[in-house]
Amino acid sequence: MVSTLYPRFSFLMPLFRRHKSLFFMEISLILHLLCSIGFSEEENRSQPAKLTDFSLQELLQIEVTSVSKKSESLSDAAAAVFVITQEDIRRSGATSIPEALRMTPGLHVARLDANKWAVSSRGFNDRFSNKLLVLIDGRSVYTPLFSGVNWEVKDVMLEDVERIEVIRGPGATLWGANAVNGVVNIITKKAKDTQGGLITAGYGTEEPGFGGVRYGGTASKDLAYRVYAKYFNRDSFVDPFENDAADDWDYLRSGFRIDWDGNDSDSLTLQGDVYGGELGSTYISPISTAPYERFYDAEDNAAGANLLFRWTREFSESSDLSLQLYYDWSMHEYDLLKEDRDIFDFDFQHRFALTDRQELIWGLGYRFSTDEIRDGMDIFFDPDSRDDHLFSAFLQNEITLVENRLRFTIGSKFEHNDYSGFEIQPNTRLLWTPHDRHTFWAAISRAVRTPSRGDHGAEIDLGFISPDDPRNLIHILFLNRVTGDSDFDSEELLAYEIGYRADVSRQLSLDIAAFYNMYDDLITAEPFALLPAAGYLIIPFHADNQMTGETYGIELAADWKAADWWQWKAAYTLLEIQLHTTENSFSSWMESREGLSPHHQLSLRSLMDVRDNLELDCWLRVVDERAEYGVPGFVSFDARLGWKPRKNLEISAGIQNAIGDRHIEYKRADYINTLYSKIERNFYLKLTWRF
Repeated sequence: MVSTLYPRFSFLMPLFRRHKSLFFMEISLILHLLCSIGFSEEENRSQPAKLTDFSLQELLQIEVTSVSKKSESLSDAAAAVFVITQEDIRRSGATSIPEALRMTPGLHVARLDANKWAVSSRGFNDRFSNKLLVLIDGRSVYTPLFSGVNWEVKDVMLEDVERIEVIRGPGATLWGANAVNGVVNIITKKAKDTQGGLITAGYGTEEPGFGGVRYGGTASKDLAYRVYAKYFNRDSFVDPFENDAADDWDYLRSGFRIDWDGNDSDSLTLQGDVYGGELGSTYISPISTAPYERFYDAEDNAAGANLLFRWTREFSESSDLSLQLYYDWSMHEYDLLKEDRDIFDFDFQHRFALTDRQELIWGLGYRFSTDEIRDGMDIFFDPDSRDDHLFSAFLQNEITLVENRLRFTIGSKFEHNDYSGFEIQPNTRLLWTPHDRHTFWAAISRAVRTPSRGDHGAEIDLGFISPDDPRNLIHILFLNRVTGDSDFDSEELLAYEIGYRADVSRQLSLDIAAFYNMYDDLITAEPFALLPAAGYLIIPFHADNQMTGETYGIELAADWKAADWWQWKAAYTLLEIQLHTTENSFSSWMESREGLSPHHQLSLRSLMDVRDNLELDCWLRVVDERAEYGVPGFVSFDARLGWKPRKNLEISAGIQNAIGDRHIEYKRADYINTLYSKIERNFYLKLTWRF
């Protein structure tokens, strides 16, 4: 049990797993106290504004910070950036971050089973997509183990999310290595914007129970705080054989945030979270007797905690500095692998006006990561414990060539890591606004995906090749084994992008981006000398950089306000991937990874305010097939009906995956091989009360 292996978490997990009734009694007591506090104070007035209340011009002025590490309007961002607002999340019916990300053009979000996702930007999708950097309030949640994100444990109180900023394309100049194909920045609300109480509770056919409680208050006029707790229990889907899968899932998470604005210049933030739970999986493990693989069910455990501190000082509208520190502990107890990791991160940045037409941003960073890994049956690490250091600095100069019309940006990130050494990641961007309603931008960037712990030190048994397999010409049993290699180097990208945003009319806005990416030194698995074993031969493959590639495509987002009470949102993605192994490579089969992401994706959302207190929202998604991996195309339709009988009370009901009872979204997964599931239809009912 987690409580035995990890004493740091023992205070939480026994209550959660063995005494759930006690847990719910405690939640009930907390709710009672919050209700008492809520009715004794002034009624909370922080009601969410409806999307249909905003004009399209106002939506284009939404502030973003991820593109330039400063606040700027969406229309002024020289990058392919898409913003998911709190209202987008609420009206989509999404219950997780990956579900909300489905509305973003250029992103491919695929569900592997009830608790696992594969999320990528502009191709190369996998459960651990290694070219997409994800941040929560400035804290990186990109795992150094396999490179990627454990989406099953990256969660927040969705009602506290202010916005999600998604950059498609490189963001490495400001955010560093691994921000290759995109950056997802999840930004939560300040404590002063979540005053009063909130309770959510719901039931679904695939989510038998979910809910959360949050309360925000003030200790003085300058200090605001909030605390929250959330829990969910999600049912299993069905496996490929139409049986109940073993991928059920339950999680408990709680946290806090404190914001202090002591004067006109300084602000402090302290926030933290703790979480833990169980997720089911069906593992596929190779065995040396027919049928040469076995399926077995397991309950995996995961837990973690983090603490973040940020200080910001504003000198003027064009000058400020910030200092951020965070500590992150995580534990993943897979049946095939156990990882315990501690990360400490330091980040400093300073922005100031160099001249009347130049604004400079520079910064320094340091990250320390240490881990302990316990091997399983099919995955081994050498060494089993390692300390890694990352040093970084960046410099970016924004030059106004023509006031309010033409802006040029140039900068670079400089990093040193323990795997590939020194890395330079520059970019240049140009923004041209010939008219207040039309914006053009272009960018050239270099980014790298640095080696992971697995790329250098893992040994993974993938599976046996039967003597009767048509690929086996000498009819001897073979075991495929992949090993890391300390000579494996960074994967490199040179990206060319152009974009256009237009406020076409008072009813229609467009955002179009096109890109051409050139990749070098992509990962391959190259064989070397056969190794004898008891009754079979081992074919060892080692990680190498023997593949190049190109990707290109178009991404379109459109907003159409058909009426004051009716809004349409559309997103379309066209993606082409071409991969080529070098003459020295023996892994031409890896070119099939072209088929990991679909060529075409379409998202179409309708948001309708039927009455002042009645909403009807529909969401249609069309995803192209991936024939190389046996994943058919599918059409998904969600619908939600929201009703507010009182100002602070909302009741919503909906259906997800209404077209077709079950469909497949993803099959394969690198490193940790688990059986995929078929996604099922879900009916849900949700209540939200603010006080």
